[in-house]
Amino acid sequence: MRTPGPRHRHLLPPALVLLAGLLAGGIQPSGLGLGMPFVLWVLHGQSRLPYGLWLGGTLLASLALAAHLLPGFTPLPLSQPRPLSADAAPYALRLNWDKLLVGATLLAWWWQRPPAPRRHAGQAWRGALATLLGVPALALALGVVTWQPKWPAELAVWLALNLGVTALAEELLFRGLLQGALVQCLGAARGIGLGAALFGLAHAPFSLPFALVAGVAGLGYGWVMHCSGRLLAAVLLHGAVNLLHFLLLSYPLRLS
Repeated sequence: MRTPGPRHRHLLPPALVLLAGLLAGGIQPSGLGLGMPFVLWVLHGQSRLPYGLWLGGTLLASLALAAHLLPGFTPLPLSQPRPLSADAAPYALRLNWDKLLVGATLLAWWWQRPPAPRRHAGQAWRGALATLLGVPALALALGVVTWQPKWPAELAVWLALNLGVTALAEELLFRGLLQGALVQCLGAARGIGLGAALFGLAHAPFSLPFALVAGVAGLGYGWVMHCSGRLLAAVLLHGAVNLLHFLLLSYPLRLS
């Protein structure tokens, strides 16, 4: 069996997700029929289509998959629902194959890009610290969460899912893809700000206060990525903020 050549190795991450999902029963034929064109569009469409068309299609398809709006994908349950906080609804861990496919595909796209310049490492560190302290404080002040320290048995699996699926997919989509295009068109300040506003808007179905918290967090993630020049910095910061939420505050959200 021939291994993929250098030109096609970037297809391996999404291909492995599709194969694993099929074998696990989490991706049905309809999901495969949507997932394969999505992968080809993202990884081969940019060089063959007008940039605006490719970017718009990639954003819409990625958002639809990440929001679980397309058929053919069944989450893999990894724990039984149970309350992690006294003031929150029961929570269960599950692997969402559609969001994992978004992350794997956009990661393969990101690997083909030239590295971004490192601008202001000191500002990136200060922005990360401000985000780590400010976002939980804002969530507490708005009543989105309350102080609920805990050490759940699901921590290790939750951390793997949060970093490898949630934070990775969202940062690739909102910072790597969207913010990159907005900064190029509008400049750093407006590009980061608009990207953060759209990130907050994507969380509006949970509640408007939570959307505001997410938007402020998006400002921090976007600033850190812009200053450091590294997407990984934004992913790790996103994961760290989520970890503080998981360990110290109502999770997933306080019941009103």
